[in-house]
Amino acid sequence: MIKKPITIQLANGLEARPVAMLVQVASQFESEIQIESGVRRVNAKSIMGMMTLGLSTGESVVVYADGKDEEEAIQGIAKYLSSRK
Repeated sequence: MIKKPITIQLANGLEARPVAMLVQVASQFESEIQIESGVRRVNAKSIMGMMTLGLSTGESVVVYADGKDEEEAIQGIAKYLSSRK
């Protein structure tokens, strides 16, 4: 298992459409991917779970990945969350 802290750079934070895109990115990987904000950790492949975090631009999260493609998973999630789209 690896983890990486990431600051969200998305222009509108994680509203409905960006959350759906994040779930699509996470679903491309076999690894289990979780995102932690404060004391709550949710499955990054769950739209409902991700929506409960209510994340916005500038917030920091920790991304955890565990599995055979965990490095690629962390890089993919970091790339998406760090983009300014």
